[in-house]
Amino acid sequence: MSNNQIKNIVLITVALGAFLIPFMGTSLSIALPPIGIEFSLDAVFLSWISTAFILANAALILPFGRIADIYGRKKIFTYGILIYTFSSFLGAVSLSGNLLLISSFLQGIGCSMIFGTGVALLSSVFNPEERGKSYGIYVGAVYAGIFSGLLIGGFLIQNFGWRTIFIFNVPIGIFILSLLFTKIKSEWKGCKGERFDFIGSILFIIIIVTLLQGFSTIVTETYGKYLLLIGLLTIFIFLKYENSYSDPLITLSIFKNPLFTISVLSLLIINVGTSSMNYLLSLYFQYLKLLPPNTAGLILVLQPIFVALISPIAGRISDKYDPRLFTSTGMLITTIGLFILIFLNQDTPFYSIILGLILIGIGVALFASPATNAAMSTVNKKFYGVASATVSTMVFGGQLLSMAVVILIFAFYLGNVQIIPQYYPLFIKSANIAFIVYTAVCFIAIFALLLMGRNRSISNEKE
Repeated sequence: MSNNQIKNIVLITVALGAFLIPFMGTSLSIALPPIGIEFSLDAVFLSWISTAFILANAALILPFGRIADIYGRKKIFTYGILIYTFSSFLGAVSLSGNLLLISSFLQGIGCSMIFGTGVALLSSVFNPEERGKSYGIYVGAVYAGIFSGLLIGGFLIQNFGWRTIFIFNVPIGIFILSLLFTKIKSEWKGCKGERFDFIGSILFIIIIVTLLQGFSTIVTETYGKYLLLIGLLTIFIFLKYENSYSDPLITLSIFKNPLFTISVLSLLIINVGTSSMNYLLSLYFQYLKLLPPNTAGLILVLQPIFVALISPIAGRISDKYDPRLFTSTGMLITTIGLFILIFLNQDTPFYSIILGLILIGIGVALFASPATNAAMSTVNKKFYGVASATVSTMVFGGQLLSMAVVILIFAFYLGNVQIIPQYYPLFIKSANIAFIVYTAVCFIAIFALLLMGRNRSISNEKE
């Protein structure tokens, strides 16, 4: 098999994996109202079904990225597909909200292996001058998964029930596994023979769990502030330990390059601003506007369609030009789209929501693949797994914080109640406050992106 054929098969495999995960995430956002009705679940519990998936990703993606660097990126990616496919089947046969919550968490574990190695695999097989294009296709696949989840997922839920969105994942997962076992014989390791940082991994997981739970309960529970304090203290211990350990979970020196640091932080911020949008709007459309799941999905699909169409072009152009132009412009357009959604109410016309979704789609498309390309271009190939996992950690960390904002606001205004007509005004108020927060963080990020250095350091590539 020629080198170009191997590249194409790896790209197809990674892109299919990147497609599956967001398909599940967005179709699940459409499925939550009927799931809540079937199992009589309140708004906060419904939020935790999505959050469990994101939590497992955010907590484990960095450790698995490091494991992949040591033991093999293809191997960890393969295990991820296996776990994800099995847990999708488990979700399809769940008979209670608690079992569905467990399957969602297991899916997140599989996803952390997939996303912790996907970009690293692309970086391993593609030359520096080809990566922007491959990253663009990767981002395009992610957003193709998002709009397929909204479109196909909405159709399946409406006509065949919510369990079918879990079943949908299984044959695609089996197909990906067949490619991995029969077509890709090579393995890629960047840190073969090095030790896995078990203590650093435990500290990292503690940070993610305590910060999420602390942030989401700080207003409603006394222990919330103590969990936050534990999380912040653990960050200090983690950084000190990683700086002194010979084979750390994450090589902190990669953050010395301001281009890498600003790029990954901006990825965190844009995901804080946009990740819970589909969840909030899905509830709004189905509860307040009385739209069926497939119709809600048809409206929400507009944002990822624009991302999927524009991302490959933006990624290809970012190979040649200053990424600041794309990232700062993309963040600005995203901020404008989120600002429009601040004024959501029960009588908001559909054209206003559609305009906001389209602007957010264009903004994210201009931002995502150039930011990923800018970050990965600064890193020694030895650390592709960790860098890829860091990028993905920021993405899922942003999603986690975005859902934490929703959980916190819901807990404060709605509490443990189902979303029924008498609570619609409180739901609207919660959504308004959430979009204010999201708009504010993206607006602040614009100025950080404008400070991003012009020169993309790739000197380490040859080391």
